[in-house]
Amino acid sequence: MILSGLPLPRWVSLRRVRVYLLVIVCGWLTLPELAQAKGSSIPAVNLIAPKEVREVLAKYFVLPDTLLKNENERAIFMNRAQREIPELLATEGYFSSKVILQFVSRAGVLELEVIPGHRTVVTEVNIEFRGDLALPEAQRLARVHELRDSWPLHPGTAFRAKAWDEAKADLLARVARKDYAAARLEASSAQVDTANASARLYIVVDSGPRFLFGELQVSGLERYKELLVSQRAIFSPGQPYDRDLLLAFQNQLQNMPQFSLVTVNFDTSPEKNSSGTNAGPVTVPIKVQIVEAKTRKIALGIGYSTNNGVRNQVNYQNYNFLNQAWTLSGALVFEQNRQTVSTGLDTQPNPLGYHLTWNARGEKTQIQGLDTRSDKFGVTRSRILYRIETGIGLNWQQEQQIPLGGIRESVQAVVLDWHWIRRTVDNPLFPMSGALTELRLGGASKLVLSDQDFVRSYFRHQVWLPLGERDVVSLRIEGGYTAATTRLGIPQEYLFRVGGTQTVRGFAYQSLGVIEGSAVVGGRVMATGSAEYTHWFGNWGVALFSDAGGAADVAPDLRMSLGYGIGARWRSPVGPLALDLARGKGQPDLRVHFSIAVAF
Repeated sequence: MILSGLPLPRWVSLRRVRVYLLVIVCGWLTLPELAQAKGSSIPAVNLIAPKEVREVLAKYFVLPDTLLKNENERAIFMNRAQREIPELLATEGYFSSKVILQFVSRAGVLELEVIPGHRTVVTEVNIEFRGDLALPEAQRLARVHELRDSWPLHPGTAFRAKAWDEAKADLLARVARKDYAAARLEASSAQVDTANASARLYIVVDSGPRFLFGELQVSGLERYKELLVSQRAIFSPGQPYDRDLLLAFQNQLQNMPQFSLVTVNFDTSPEKNSSGTNAGPVTVPIKVQIVEAKTRKIALGIGYSTNNGVRNQVNYQNYNFLNQAWTLSGALVFEQNRQTVSTGLDTQPNPLGYHLTWNARGEKTQIQGLDTRSDKFGVTRSRILYRIETGIGLNWQQEQQIPLGGIRESVQAVVLDWHWIRRTVDNPLFPMSGALTELRLGGASKLVLSDQDFVRSYFRHQVWLPLGERDVVSLRIEGGYTAATTRLGIPQEYLFRVGGTQTVRGFAYQSLGVIEGSAVVGGRVMATGSAEYTHWFGNWGVALFSDAGGAADVAPDLRMSLGYGIGARWRSPVGPLALDLARGKGQPDLRVHFSIAVAF
């Protein structure tokens, strides 16, 4: 016999050839089953459904990850599918869905068709109010109208169980936010007509009586006077109940270092049955329970940044100095190019919210060939109101400036400073949206213990723009100008140098400024800008950025230097950690920028 043009060996028979061919064909036919057994991408169940339905099922319905081997396993799966899928789709507004098994392939793959039917839409909404809010008075009628307008499931909207529950909860929260602390949902129903795919919604909210703030009742104080708590109340007895004011009051107290735990309670339970329309307003006392914190604290810290090198730090806090609830603080900071000893005293705010901060500091720096030794003493009057911090201060400072290869100077100034800072970020440590704006204005005169007349102005604005849940773009602009006839006689704190982390990455710390001898000193004009895009993978993120900026003695000499790069981010428990690799335009090497601080 001849096979493929070649004579068969004597030991090969026709029977053996047929057996070999049969084995090859059988093996080829069973390749899908073998591939499935080895975990190939062949699915056990193929779902046929509209896109929006497939997305819901992919998220909430568990499919088998291996082929169903026999009719019994397939029957069990079909029973589960025909029970769970309609229940699941009903929460999305599909109340007449069907699950049909079309066929089973030779490989054992089930083809399952899901027919969702028409999606139910809202056709009628009836919201009824009872209690004090239902009284026929102009202000109450206006609020009822506003609440009904804010209802999200208006006629024509797709009905979903989750949206229905969220809408009811939001309506109740809106009623209870002001005046009606004991508001409750008395009844609710969604009448679904499956034949016409329609839903009629009915909600009854009982506002209960109108509540007023009563007197503060403070417990738990041992070292401090009740005035320390009451002066932070942003409401007065007899004022209508406002949940936002109550939460803000609790947050203020909780942020005070004198207290470790604060509980604020507005108890409406005895008044829950007083919901008649003829009932007058109910006054409820605000009960504040305090757990005091320890009055003294010593903290040791170690850290590192590419700006200032290794940092060792000792902090001391006394939160009840002279038994006045004043905060006395002190710090010793030793960095590679900066050493600082400082002390401060914060008084308690007055009825308008203003408090005084006294500070004294001695500092020595060695940065970019410029050595400075300065002593500073001052006082600042400031307050924070509605996310805006304002303050005005008076500071005396003397400083020795020793530039390498330049002219030594000893300068002093008495500076009147004003600042305005507005913070609207969603999270101070890890902002994903919001903005920060800062304005500063200060100056000195030769007539008042100063070596030079000058006026310094500074502006910074930074905004965070979220792009979805994991992406954020951060944009920053910054500028400063010191008006004076010369920079000589002005302390470096009121001049400008840029470069390094937080200004222009890709350049050494404060390396962009005015060249004097072999040193870089501060100039009278400065501008920087930055754009950064960050994508987060949980607590880790990756960032792309570009910075630009410069400093000079006069505006015509200002040259903007460009830096760009990539970085890693980590949301550590003590704040954000950044590791950046940047290149400055015209710089020979890449530069690493890194900062972290650990306290213990």
